[in-house]
Amino acid sequence: MTHFLSPRPGSWRLPFGAGLSALLVTLAVAAPALAHHLMDLTRMAPSPLTGFLSGLAHPILGPDHLLFLCALSLVGLRQRAPWLMALLASALAGSVAGLLLPGLPLAEAAVALTLVLVGLIWFQRWPKGLLLPAIALHGYVLSAAVIGWSQGPLAFYGLGLLLSQGTLLLLAFTLLRSLADRLSPQRRAFIGAALVGCGAAWTWSALVS
Repeated sequence: MTHFLSPRPGSWRLPFGAGLSALLVTLAVAAPALAHHLMDLTRMAPSPLTGFLSGLAHPILGPDHLLFLCALSLVGLRQRAPWLMALLASALAGSVAGLLLPGLPLAEAAVALTLVLVGLIWFQRWPKGLLLPAIALHGYVLSAAVIGWSQGPLAFYGLGLLLSQGTLLLLAFTLLRSLADRLSPQRRAFIGAALVGCGAAWTWSALVS
């Protein structure tokens, strides 16, 4: 019996899947060494403008956050508007919790595990409702960089973060979702397996760093 992940003879599914898997795992290993915050890259002082720009850039500069948001296109979230609002509200609640109760142990490792979660949801192992606490964890970690900021820059950072995450979720629910729907089951299975491997590698990196 042919395994469901095995490509047909003469097809390019194996290179596609293997290449994507390698890319995701490479990102997983390299990402902890990357700067996730615009202020870390530019050394600018907090202000309403820099706070807003930092909020816009933070989910994009953090490959873990970007990959998680994009991966939501795989899990078949229907009724986009309710899911969009619920996910954004959960992320905002997580950020507020991060400001009020910072220093959650192993938070970065827990965020890495959310990629494994998305993969398992895609394989219909776990319920989609777990995405809400998962994105709340992302919001919690995104707040760590702005602890101690004054209210003005902090408010504009939150606004930029909300706009950035909302835009990425819209792209995942529309453009990326339409692309994912056209993938064959084998290719989608490769991507799901790559997400699980990526999350596992990222978790290990966070635990040992």
